Amino acid sequence: MPRRHIHVTGAPEAPLRAALRTLRTTLDVPDEFPAEVLAEAEQAAKAPRLPAYDATGIPLFTIDPPGSADLDQAMHLARREGGGYRVHYAIADVAAFVAPGGALDAEAHRRVMTLYFPDGRIPLHPPQLSEGAASLLPDQRRPALLWRVDLDAHGRTEAVDVRRALVRSRARLDYSGVQQQIDAGTAEEPVALLRDIGRLREALERERGGISLNIPEQEIVERGDSYFLGFRAPLPADGWNAQISLLTGMAAADLMTAAGIGILRTLPAAPVGEVARLRRSAKALRIEWPHHTSYAEIVRSLDPTKAAHAAFLQECTTLLRGAGYTVFTDGKVPDPAVHAAVAAPYTHCTAPLRRLADRYAGELCVAAVAGEEPPQWVRDALPGLPQEMAAGTRRASTVERECVDIVEAALLRDRVGELFNAHVVDVQERDRAVGTVHLDDVAVVGRVEGGDGELPLGERIRVRLTQADPGSAKVLFAPA
Repeated sequence: MPRRHIHVTGAPEAPLRAALRTLRTTLDVPDEFPAEVLAEAEQAAKAPRLPAYDATGIPLFTIDPPGSADLDQAMHLARREGGGYRVHYAIADVAAFVAPGGALDAEAHRRVMTLYFPDGRIPLHPPQLSEGAASLLPDQRRPALLWRVDLDAHGRTEAVDVRRALVRSRARLDYSGVQQQIDAGTAEEPVALLRDIGRLREALERERGGISLNIPEQEIVERGDSYFLGFRAPLPADGWNAQISLLTGMAAADLMTAAGIGILRTLPAAPVGEVARLRRSAKALRIEWPHHTSYAEIVRSLDPTKAAHAAFLQECTTLLRGAGYTVFTDGKVPDPAVHAAVAAPYTHCTAPLRRLADRYAGELCVAAVAGEEPPQWVRDALPGLPQEMAAGTRRASTVERECVDIVEAALLRDRVGELFNAHVVDVQERDRAVGTVHLDDVAVVGRVEGGDGELPLGERIRVRLTQADPGSAKVLFAPA
């Protein structure tokens, strides 16, 4: 999933949208699905592999951005007799539709993950599956991997089960609506418990030293030849919902490590130099970071509605660059096996409609709970998954980076030559006259070069915009 969320609205023929269409061609990203893939998807949509266990009596609900149709997850939350909580979490069963070795399977391995552009997305699976027959849409019977996680009164995991099941979501909710219901006290208990369980899990995250980045979503609005930038700061409900996914990913990692076979999402601890660089960025953005305060604590203290805090949160995503996938098949759990941001063993398993590895993680967990050997097609694919996922992640990161450059160029294209107040948030080690600035009055972070001397890291300077064209030139500043 993207680390930087950007959306664009406006006329389809506006320059920004034209530049984004050109970018798709330039990066040679997958476009239309081949005819044989679409034909297989149509057939699979009509005749998926259905499980025997019927769990349609559980009143599940989904929480996603408005308009979303590729719904991977649905949940139901309840109190347990005697104390604690029960989390039911249904994950779309993509393997019920995708036959190993078929055209659909091959195309998914070619695409690896859904790619997100500001004006749309390029899906991992054909829409008739990802937005139709496999999506957990409301009032539809769907095959799913149904997780049941029992928690104690403090939110700690006590028992885990996952099995194939037929499910039916009752409602499609969005973050804003859920937040309003909870704040007003009108939410039914299964929804209201999202706050209770989410807060307990956030407390446990703090206890183990984990961290979640609440990065604001940016929206670029095109009106004629002008562009306007807006922000949507994440709501508490976003974080509570994310905690349910993290809970499941941690439970899945535990199941796989106990079984001696699996694929983990791993991230080493951040190098001291990277944390030091973030401290310099914090200073540049006028964010107080006492020496006795940890990285996790400072991130939790930030307000994503403030421009400087939002910019720093975006800088914090650089500590995620070492994340990867680690496979083990011989019972020897890799070392390290921990995801540093989660501060626990963790895996991706909750978004199989949008990420290739999740389908395999789900199969491994179902087999582990049943005490069975994983399917051979899963074993055969495991060794190559880390490299496939790494390549897919690189492509997604390139898309994200280039989209950000285009969006920022569109935002500033009519202001070339203007002066801006900015803070120097980074300076290159090999050329101290080149670095990165964060503008004070526009939420833009850009490259600065062309000065005669060393850039003053952490200081406020005036810069002149020297280029910005969404069709050809990235944003570039020079010291004024």
